[in-house]
Amino acid sequence: MEKIRAFIAIELSDDIKRTLTRLQNKLKSGCQAPVRWTDPEDTHLTLQFLGDIDPGLTGQITAAMAGAAGGIHPFHLSVSGLGVFPDQRRVRIVWVGLTGDLETLGQLQKRIESALSPLGFTPEARAFTPHLTLGRVRDNARPDERQILGRLVIKTTVESDSGLNVNSVHLIKSQLTPQGPIYTRIGSVELK
Repeated sequence: MEKIRAFIAIELSDDIKRTLTRLQNKLKSGCQAPVRWTDPEDTHLTLQFLGDIDPGLTGQITAAMAGAAGGIHPFHLSVSGLGVFPDQRRVRIVWVGLTGDLETLGQLQKRIESALSPLGFTPEARAFTPHLTLGRVRDNARPDERQILGRLVIKTTVESDSGLNVNSVHLIKSQLTPQGPIYTRIGSVELK
């Protein structure tokens, strides 16, 4: 049976997607570094990347998600501030941070990781850092281009009160194509 690439995520509000578009446009106008910008319509808050999975596991994964989400009530997140990974001088990823009920978000993410562990999914070694990826700097970027982008990111303010009421979590299939990824929701769990 052919495997599918999948992850668990929170989908974004249209309000946040518009904010991401505005931020990208600001950064693009002042940046010469070769960056592959993410499409805000396809951006999501990943809670756990699963990799290539057997399609027969989707029911078990969704059931594990439901168990993990039990007792977690809907909560609110907002966008806040720009940042980079790994640091301002060697920019590889440009991201937007989140504020709001980060404690509940972290609890949900940890519970999902724990619930999926018996199914063979290894928890991420790095600490969960909730963020929305705006762009990835291409490998051929020069060090000075990375530094200029880093300074631009630090100086750019997020002027938005964009918010997101998180009331569901989704299992999403990711199909990579030359035109970009195609995301399909294959399982959902409501927070109650």
